Amino acid sequence: MSNLLEKDVVIVGGGPAGLSAALVLGRGRKRVLLCDAGTPRNARAEHMQGFVTRDGMPPSEFRAIGREQLRPYDVDLRDVRVASIQRAGSRFHVTLEDGVKVEARRVLLATGLVDEVPEVPGYRELWGHAVFQCPYCHGWEVRDRAWGLLANADASLYVDFALFLKGWSSNITLYTQGGFQLSAEQRERLVRAEVRIVEGRVQRLVLSADAKGLEAVELEDGTRVPQDVLVVHPPQRQVPLVRDLGLALDETGFVKVDATLETSLPGVYAAGDLTTRLQGALLSAAAGAQAAYRMNHLLNMEAVGAGPAK
Repeated sequence: MSNLLEKDVVIVGGGPAGLSAALVLGRGRKRVLLCDAGTPRNARAEHMQGFVTRDGMPPSEFRAIGREQLRPYDVDLRDVRVASIQRAGSRFHVTLEDGVKVEARRVLLATGLVDEVPEVPGYRELWGHAVFQCPYCHGWEVRDRAWGLLANADASLYVDFALFLKGWSSNITLYTQGGFQLSAEQRERLVRAEVRIVEGRVQRLVLSADAKGLEAVELEDGTRVPQDVLVVHPPQRQVPLVRDLGLALDETGFVKVDATLETSLPGVYAAGDLTTRLQGALLSAAAGAQAAYRMNHLLNMEAVGAGPAK
């Protein structure tokens, strides 16, 4: 028996973007293969926030409902990693890690990104809880607590971000990590807004007695600064499959897409966190739907000879 599958669209990634795209395409009567493998990027988060009608829902429950709602449609959902994607004329040959080969007319990448969590003691244990990167996702629950902002790049970016965080708490500390010198004007802006400036390097995070929260940030000289939460923007990288495709990336490493969310490789689309710093479940779901609308339109038009195959 041949293990070759024929699909209209292969979707790589089963988070909000992938599930949303699969729903739109399924309802458009397309044959879809949705491949989902690996640990979701928000696996450490206990709840999703800011997603209308889903505020406070655990990510695992969101994914389970999304999968269940695909059941009426021609969506083949497999927990398997995609090993490779190759263009073959107007089609794509997709090979799964279990050896199954698929021929598809379009591909949607919804793989998210990999957060490179630093090897600072205490950091990994608190990641997604007391250590986070999105105040819209976590800020309400820890409003008016002692917040720290850990810098790792351009001074102007973090000065503005520290001021921005004042909307959630009046108690903000900026850790420059010794990575840059604040100008007199930048320092004056922070002081005027009552943002504390700590310029020593962070050595470790001190966990609370129950090991579930953050008690303090410890510097290399042993100084401990009491903190309840820490906001960070760790480096991010694309998954190997995206890098192997040789897609054009922007100067910050995100996949370049046009207004229709098509990448530099015609017929391959991308939606969600891998394309933008503006990351969140609601935004990813919207992007997945947008890409699906475009692909479904093109596939319908091609089927009646009204558009060239791409």
